Amino acid sequence: MSESTDAAASTDHAEQTGPAAEIAAGYAFTGPALDLGALLWDGSCLPERQIRIPLSMLNRHGLVAGATGTGKTKTLQLIAEQLSAQGVPVFLADIKGDVSGISVPGATGEKVAERAREVGQDWEPSGCPSEFYSLGGIGPGIPIRSTVTGFGPVLLSKVLQLNQTQEQSLGLIFHYADSKGLELIDLKDLRAVVAFLVSDKGKPELKGIGGLSTVTAGVILRALTAFEQQGASEFFGEPEFDTSEFLRTAADGRGTVSLLELPAVQDKPQLFSTFLMWLLADLYTDLPEVGDLEKPKLVFFFDEAHLLFNGASKAFLESITQTVRLIRSKGVGVFFVTQTPKDVPADVLAQLGNRVQHALRAFTPDDAKALKATVRTFPNSPYDLEELLTGLGTGEAVVTVLSEKGAPTPVAATRLRAPQSLMGPIDAGGLDQAVKSSLLWSRYAEPVDRESAYEKISAEQAAAEAEAEAAAAAAEAEKQAKEAEKEAARGARGAPEPEPSLAEQVVGSGLFRSLARSVGTQLGREISRSIFGTARRRR
Repeated sequence: MSESTDAAASTDHAEQTGPAAEIAAGYAFTGPALDLGALLWDGSCLPERQIRIPLSMLNRHGLVAGATGTGKTKTLQLIAEQLSAQGVPVFLADIKGDVSGISVPGATGEKVAERAREVGQDWEPSGCPSEFYSLGGIGPGIPIRSTVTGFGPVLLSKVLQLNQTQEQSLGLIFHYADSKGLELIDLKDLRAVVAFLVSDKGKPELKGIGGLSTVTAGVILRALTAFEQQGASEFFGEPEFDTSEFLRTAADGRGTVSLLELPAVQDKPQLFSTFLMWLLADLYTDLPEVGDLEKPKLVFFFDEAHLLFNGASKAFLESITQTVRLIRSKGVGVFFVTQTPKDVPADVLAQLGNRVQHALRAFTPDDAKALKATVRTFPNSPYDLEELLTGLGTGEAVVTVLSEKGAPTPVAATRLRAPQSLMGPIDAGGLDQAVKSSLLWSRYAEPVDRESAYEKISAEQAAAEAEAEAAAAAAEAEKQAKEAEKEAARGARGAPEPEPSLAEQVVGSGLFRSLARSVGTQLGREISRSIFGTARRRR
C-alpha cells in the first residue's frame, strides 16, 4: 500500500473515530429535525456530518446571535422555511423589510450552488405560504391593533418610559376603569379617564386606594402626547387582532409564515419591540396547556431583541421571563435574534435551549470582554471557541441545541445551508397584492370606533354641564319673578313719586352739602377776622 493511500486511510479513520465523529454523533437524531448545515472541523467542511435541530425541541426556545453582517437574518429564514415545510406556523418580525422574500422561490446562482455542494444540500427554489401584517396600518400589511385594556399597564408603562411609581399609578387607573365599566379601547379613552381622576369631581374616586397625584397624571398625559406624535394612535383600537390567526396552516399542510412588516416604524424600536411582547403575552394568555408535543404549535422570532430589554422596568423583565418560561408548555417556541448573548437578561437566557452563534468582533476592549463572556456560556468543547468565534465567515456559526432527550448537544462549528426562498425583499407591487388578496384584509382593514370611556365620560360631563345650565336658568327665572312681584307691589300702592328736578338733585347731593359746609366755614373765618382784627397771635 502506498504512503498516500496510508495517509488517506488514516484521515478517514480519524474522521470516523476522532472529535469530528463524536460531535456528529450528538446530532444523529431519529425523529423529525431541521437541517442547519455541515460540520466544520480542522479547517474543512464535512458534508456527511450534518448538524440538525430536533423538531420536538423547538419549543425549548433559542438564540441566534452574531455581529452585523454575519448572516443572522438568513439563519432565521432558513429555520423558518423548514418549520413551514414541517407544518409549523412561524411568526417573523421583519424589521428592515428584507425577509419578505420568504414568500417566493429563491433565485438560482453560482454562490447558492457552491454553498449547496459544500454542505451536501439538495437545493431547490421554494417559497412559503405567507401573510403580511403591519402595526395599526402604518406601512403595507394587514393592520394589527390592540385595545389599551388588552395591551395592559405593564407593557404600556414600558413604551411610555414611566418609572415605578408612575407605572403603579397607571395600574391604578386601569383598575378604576375596569371596575367602573369604562372600556379603554384607544388612547383618547385613557386620556379621558386620567383627566377625570384629577378633576374636582373625580378626585374622590381613588381617595380610598391611594389616589392619583396631579404631578403623576401630568407625566402620564405628556407621555401619551409624545406617544401619539409617533403615530401610536393608529395602533390602539378595534377590531382587535386575534393572535390565533398566527396559528394557521395552508391547504397543503404547510405552516403559514406571518411577517410583521416594520420598516415604517423601525426608527421607533421601543414601540415595536413592546408590541411584539404584547403579541407573545396575548398568545400565552389564550392558548391552552399542551405539554411537550412532537412539533410546536408556533415558533416566534424576536429580531433585534436587545431593543426589548433596553431601559426595561423590573416588572417588565419579570413579565418577559415568566412568559418565556411558561409559554413552552403552550407549544410555542421563541427565538431571540440579537448581536451578543449579553443583550438578553440572564434569567431569560437561561430559558434558551438552542444556540446558533455567528461570528463576533473583538475590535475594542468591550468587544473582547463580550467575547470572553460568550465563550463561557457554551459547554466544554474541543474547539478554541475564542479563536473560532472571531474567525467564522458569513453564513457560518457555532451551534449547540437540545437533543431529543433534552440534553445539550456537543458544540459544533457549522457551515449553514442556503435558504430556498428569495434572500431579499419582494417588490412593493407584489407585497401590496399579497396583502389585499388575503382573506384577513376585509376582517381587519377598517377601524371601528364604538362607545367607550371617552364617549361615556364626555356624555356625563355634557349632562353635568346641561344640568348646571338648567339650574342657572331656573335661578335667573326665579330672580326675575321676584323683581316682577316687587314691581307689582309698588303699582298696588299708587302712582310712583315724581322724580326730583335737576336743581333738587344737585342741592340734595352730598357733594353740594360738603361744599356748602366748606364755604360756610371759610366765610365765617373771614367775618371773624373783620370783627376781631387780624388772626395774628399775640405775644
